[in-house]
Amino acid sequence: MSTDKISKEIEAKFGHRLRTRVNGILIEDNKILMVKHLMGEGKFFWSTPGGGMKFGANAMDNLKREFLEETGLEIEVSDFLFVNEFLNPPLHAIEHFFLVKRINGIAVLGKDPELSGENQILNEIKWMSFEEISSLEKNSLHGVFWGIKSLSELGLCKGYFNFGNISIK
Repeated sequence: MSTDKISKEIEAKFGHRLRTRVNGILIEDNKILMVKHLMGEGKFFWSTPGGGMKFGANAMDNLKREFLEETGLEIEVSDFLFVNEFLNPPLHAIEHFFLVKRINGIAVLGKDPELSGENQILNEIKWMSFEEISSLEKNSLHGVFWGIKSLSELGLCKGYFNFGNISIK
């Protein structure tokens, strides 16, 4: 798997257009479930599970599908939290964040069916404490985590945000 091929496939599949995405925040035992995404050229990005919405399915059904694909978990969507606009050319997305609860399953790393087998970007799944998240470099972490002081603060975020978009390095 070439990281250059990954970045080219990411740009071809998701770049230069606006995408609507759903993301789920799953917190258990003071840890949040995170997924590490390879971004090509030696770059990576930690974020909550989620992905692009498919036409004809509502946000909650899309989020349930994405969680199952990426983590193997069946979830219940409990609360809508906020919207984030992610802009890091060539990527641009409107992301809807929801609080979710596990219904069934054990967390395992899944696959992104939108990408070819040799260019999978899902690299690792991990339950992370706030301290672990805080220790990550900003450019390898979703901006939603940059300004918070605890995981519980995520549930207090309400509204429309642009969490300081910067290039992933």
